[in-house]
Amino acid sequence: MCRTAAERAVAAELDAVRPGLTTRYAAELPGARAAVLTRLWRGLVHEPLPWIATRTGDREGVALRLDDGRRLHGPASDPWATAASVTGLDLDGVRYDHPAELVAALAVPRGDRFAAELDHSVASLALSRTAPRPAPPAHPWEWEQKDTDGHPYHPGCRSRPGFSAAEQLAYAPEHRLLVALRLARVEGAAVSGAWPRELRDGAAVLIPVHPWQAEHVLSGLPLRPGPAAHPLMSLRTLDVGGDTHVKTALSTRLTSTVRDISAYTVTHAVATSDFVERLVARLDGRLRIARTVAVAGAGDADLAALLRESPHVHADAAAGERVVPVAVLPALLAPHTPDERLDRVVEFARLALGACLDLLDLGVALEAHGQNLLAVVDAEGRTRRLVYRDLADIRISPARLARHGVPAPPVTGRLLNDDPAVLRRKVLGSLVTGALGPLAGDAPTLGTVLEAATRDLAPTPDLRALRAEPLPAKALTLMRLGPDGGGDLWTGLPHPGVPAGRDRQVPRVHGG
Repeated sequence: MCRTAAERAVAAELDAVRPGLTTRYAAELPGARAAVLTRLWRGLVHEPLPWIATRTGDREGVALRLDDGRRLHGPASDPWATAASVTGLDLDGVRYDHPAELVAALAVPRGDRFAAELDHSVASLALSRTAPRPAPPAHPWEWEQKDTDGHPYHPGCRSRPGFSAAEQLAYAPEHRLLVALRLARVEGAAVSGAWPRELRDGAAVLIPVHPWQAEHVLSGLPLRPGPAAHPLMSLRTLDVGGDTHVKTALSTRLTSTVRDISAYTVTHAVATSDFVERLVARLDGRLRIARTVAVAGAGDADLAALLRESPHVHADAAAGERVVPVAVLPALLAPHTPDERLDRVVEFARLALGACLDLLDLGVALEAHGQNLLAVVDAEGRTRRLVYRDLADIRISPARLARHGVPAPPVTGRLLNDDPAVLRRKVLGSLVTGALGPLAGDAPTLGTVLEAATRDLAPTPDLRALRAEPLPAKALTLMRLGPDGGGDLWTGLPHPGVPAGRDRQVPRVHGG
């Protein structure tokens, strides 16, 4: 039964465009509500929200006392758990099983906007879960299309504002349809790298445009038909064949971020990629970079595109290797026994932590979450190498580079930062809370993985910080309740093994 505005809107549109999905969509709604409510409760329990006065609890449950005196009660919350375990929360004696209805009842600043996002997240998640799941994937891009649920900890995991149900069915990777790109002919475009001949028209550049962007943002611009492409995990990046991926501008908010391609990226992306690729060569083959080939822009973040090497070129297909985004590794490991799965997760964690911490010591902090970081796995699901893609939001430390005798790359601006806290948040907040946590699935397993994976790593200051300090994590709920444009906000989560829900002082928030 559809209860909210977004749920009813999607159902009504399905009745018109895909009536065969309406019943399945309605059946998925209760599970989608629980999945988003679980993510929301994690944020309420573990993030430093200013209108929560106290938190008390034990393994049986957690009580939040709001600053207006009301009491919100729910089950114990493991900040590393990924299973949808929360089916209802009690606010002063009233039970809420829909995250949007709960946030509306909380009546906190900017809560109306957030409630609408959660409503959309539930409806879109239910729609995503109607997609059939073929197994096993026959093509590289199909590994990117296996995930239906999005970010494992973000309550806006499937929020796609501006996308109708028909557009989600047509463009979202989980529905696995070919997307017909458009081409914009641009005279005088800014270009970095070797823009391919087939995307040129005389002196003009042909910039690939996502069809959603063409209709909603660039509707007055004359566009040509472009190549058909397979949408990948990030939705706006697509496989156009020939071992090339194209990252398109898509000026809407997906999860937390408005997706466009800035003039800064057009200027810096190729030089950044070349530099990181050379530096990664010091890691003895453990990590490869899906290099940026070229970027073109028309002086507007709404009209730009980036061409990138497919990560799959780094697999030896003849030896049975595959390249799998870390976010879908659980699906690959599912057929194994629990002990085998844990063994493979530890192997992956040891390789990923070792490579990322070694690179951080050299001076580059990767944003190695489950979408940007990929594993080259053999036929038994064992990770042999890593591939990293999308260098747009890494951080580079000129001071650390200088200590190793490495000249800083020819880039300026936001990519450069020497602050150890910022660099560690970038790496650990992505790799531990964005990849290893979801891969482990709960605090006890993550604690086991971290202990085993770090036992023999080089004892750098960054490794000591990983072991001794609260683990950095984006304050995802707080960020969505803050003003737009406020940037990333960070908090610290207890190390795995600290009892979930125990009375504790919530760490303060950090910006940047």
